[in-house]
Amino acid sequence: MILSTTDTLQGENIQSYLGIVSAEVVYGSNALRDFFAGIRDVLGGRTAAYERVFEKGQRDALKELESRAKRLGADAVIGIQMKTDTINIDEHGVLMLITATGTAVKF
Repeated sequence: MILSTTDTLQGENIQSYLGIVSAEVVYGSNALRDFFAGIRDVLGGRTAAYERVFEKGQRDALKELESRAKRLGADAVIGIQMKTDTINIDEHGVLMLITATGTAVKF
């Protein structure tokens, strides 16, 4: 399965467009990670713990996107876009949302 951000694939002839596929992953916040991220906000610098969460989330979203495209019989997903967002659940809790969307195609 080819996953690409481009809308065409060099050397491949797209025979059919199978439709838009999307995948979402949601991660809850972690009190200890939030505490250290808050310290980083005050002192400056990158927050490696959250960077790792987003990296894992992007990998998981792409893996799920691939799985959903395979169920459609796709050979590739093109035009992939990734989006990150947050969902506030109360005044203290935040969920991290990572979404991958693309077009499933058959060669």
